[in-house]
Amino acid sequence: MRSDLDPRELVNWPGHEELGLQFMRLLGAAQEGGSTVSECFVTVSRINLNERDSWLREWKRTADANHERAKKALSDGHLLTAKSNWLRAISYYLTAITDPSDRDAEDLLESLRRSAHLYLEHLTPGGEVVEIPWLEGYSLEGYFLPSPSNRGRSAVVVCIGEPGHRKEEFLYKTARYARDRDMSLLAVDLLGPDGGLRFGEVVGRPDLETAVGSILDYLLTRHDVDEERIAILGDGTGSSFVARGIAMDERVAAAVCDGGIWDLLERSFLRRRQPQQNEIFPPGRNRLLAQNFKCPVLITMGENGWLDADRVFDLVNQLRTNQQDVSLKIFNRLETASHQGHVDNPSLANEFIFDWIADRLRTSASATAARLTNPLQS
Repeated sequence: MRSDLDPRELVNWPGHEELGLQFMRLLGAAQEGGSTVSECFVTVSRINLNERDSWLREWKRTADANHERAKKALSDGHLLTAKSNWLRAISYYLTAITDPSDRDAEDLLESLRRSAHLYLEHLTPGGEVVEIPWLEGYSLEGYFLPSPSNRGRSAVVVCIGEPGHRKEEFLYKTARYARDRDMSLLAVDLLGPDGGLRFGEVVGRPDLETAVGSILDYLLTRHDVDEERIAILGDGTGSSFVARGIAMDERVAAAVCDGGIWDLLERSFLRRRQPQQNEIFPPGRNRLLAQNFKCPVLITMGENGWLDADRVFDLVNQLRTNQQDVSLKIFNRLETASHQGHVDNPSLANEFIFDWIADRLRTSASATAARLTNPLQS
């Protein structure tokens, strides 16, 4: 029996590779409460990949069934079952939205948000939909889930996806890992409060990293957030805007992101394609970025991901300048979580990531207490 089976070999849909990747991601979400394996396979069995609307229609059908099941459970007084079904509905609605410009996408988005808001409303303590000022005329929307103990000021993890990813997925992907460690969670995306209708206005901006500062500004207005214990989790490796954001700000105690590697690779590629324009990309720019990190940074990747593991290892060593605390975790194929985005085993990756965050926030709290006890040491 092979020990290095590529999950992509289990979904062989020539010409529909992106849908196959979505299906793999959905199967991985089953262990996080974002789907059930049986529902996934039953739904796929009804889909005709050669029919344009089939994918959307069948995943919406499964999502609607979970939403209705949640409604029935709530009316019967079974809140835990209702919450489980809302989470699965969220995941299935997200899977159905393959093209935000599709004529049915607006209705799907409304159903997605309805399930998410009901889930937040029935948490204990209840979650909130929050609006965060960012650009003139364009704000961010987030979901704030208070720590379960809800006692005083708590540590908080900000989960933010790469441009285009929706915050709703964090409700089943990462929320329980924060709450199990008695941390609050803020799930936020760059799509705006309208769900992405105006996203085209900002997606190409060169200053997306300013969103990080705006999020921190908002958190410091809350009475239930410990300003010394704020961590950021940048989900995805398609953008380095989170790395640029934390390099500009001293208020982050720990961060999980790509460390600027994606920017470094893009610039390296462009230098090779346009060697005469090397002066546009100063060779030390990303090294300077890492030197500006004010907090510990963790980079995670899978051995079978898009980037070569040895290449990433070399790049991280370049970033470790000036005694910067930059850690790298590469999941190998035998332990799983080794594929792009850890889609083959997100649980293993999340356990490692949130343990790392908890350890760093604990260290940050201890250092703060020491400074308060003996201010002459600071």
